[in-house]
Amino acid sequence: MTPQYTPYPGTRRKLVLAFDVGTTYSGISYSILDPGQVPEIKGVIRFPGHEQIRGESKIPTVLYYDKSGNVRAIGAEAMREGIAETALDEGWTKAEWFKLHIRPKRAGLDRITASIPPLPPGKTVIRVLADFLRYFRECAMVYIKGAHPNGEDLWRSISSDIEYVISHPNGWEGYQQSQIRSAIVLAGLVPDTVSGNARVTFLTEGEASLHFAIDYGFPAKSMKAGEGVIIVDAGGGTIDISAYRKKEDKVNKFEETTIAQCHFFGSVFVSVQARVFLEEYLKDSDFYEDLDHIVKCFDKSTKVRFQNDAQMEYIKFGATRDNDPSCNIRYESNSNQSMLTIAIVLWSVRLTYDKYIVLVGGFSASEWLVSKVDEALKPFGLSVIRPDSLVNKAVSDGAVSFYLNRFVRVRVAKMAYGTKCIWHYDPNDEEHQSRKSTMIVNAAGDKMIPGRFDTIISKVAELLFP
Repeated sequence: MTPQYTPYPGTRRKLVLAFDVGTTYSGISYSILDPGQVPEIKGVIRFPGHEQIRGESKIPTVLYYDKSGNVRAIGAEAMREGIAETALDEGWTKAEWFKLHIRPKRAGLDRITASIPPLPPGKTVIRVLADFLRYFRECAMVYIKGAHPNGEDLWRSISSDIEYVISHPNGWEGYQQSQIRSAIVLAGLVPDTVSGNARVTFLTEGEASLHFAIDYGFPAKSMKAGEGVIIVDAGGGTIDISAYRKKEDKVNKFEETTIAQCHFFGSVFVSVQARVFLEEYLKDSDFYEDLDHIVKCFDKSTKVRFQNDAQMEYIKFGATRDNDPSCNIRYESNSNQSMLTIAIVLWSVRLTYDKYIVLVGGFSASEWLVSKVDEALKPFGLSVIRPDSLVNKAVSDGAVSFYLNRFVRVRVAKMAYGTKCIWHYDPNDEEHQSRKSTMIVNAAGDKMIPGRFDTIISKVAELLFP
């Protein structure tokens, strides 16, 4: 299914770049908007170190820094054969999963902090992200120049005022966006001016995935007004769950129906659990020294291939002897995937008008995950959909689609917004009496109680966007 867009109404050519910087893999999508022409969403599918892999849409979110703090390898180049040995010999430091250092620091997430690799010495998450974003822009430039006729002239005509759409997990708010914006400016993508900052749009991964689903395979047009859909973006670091309801029968306009959720139960934490298990299981075996390689093999194949907990799976990591059945290594259900299933079920029970569950993101490639979600939701009459198109590029493609067609018109406030003020003292109000010691008298002689929070927007209030 090819998405249909209306001709671009602008008066001059423009480039829209969408950067999906994921915990483990990252991708770029873009659209060149020509006045009067119907836009087309394309992906950057060639990166340094991946030239031999045609159509590769994502690269590892990994960097290596030398002792002086300079970037020595990045993306696919940081995963090439022999790079780990070179890094060890030269004293390089690896930066991975750095996106999770931006996360909200909420109570009860100690296990997350313990699992995240530290940043390289002397580096902040803003600087690491800036290095990666700078590299991403260079990759986009090289690809566009080479993929389009008269690429050099084309790039010169659009490079001075590129519009950027930056996606982030559902649970990230103003503080996280300010960190990302600082990295964008540091990377030189836009100047730190009003006009420069206006060229950056932030978007939740959940909403980006909704746009992707509408464009590729989700029967949005057949939905009736009032019917709903839950979008599950199961990625490397987070699992983002968003719920939407269609507003009108014949128009793809949706409204968010509840506060979007973000769970730190992405696929990387499955790998963390697998490593803990294998480290203990193989500690007295001849295979212990191959632990890093075994975990990598598990990550690339077994984790994705696994379909049910009654079937044994092998981690193939070398010669025939390395598949010795006596090792009896089983990959069984884990709390991460169970948490996802439970979360979806709870939402489905509460949101009785929902009709579809759409699974996107790299983690949704897991057959076990899809089968468990489908099994859990059958009693509720819900259809589980996994788009045929590349679900691991759902966020970047969806981000460009969002720029072109904004399907969501109503969003739910994730928290209350307001301001501090002073209030007239009421001697009959017990709350005022308890704060009598803070009472002040204003210029008019009125007794006032300071420190009141006056709500402007209530939590879960529905906000209309034009």
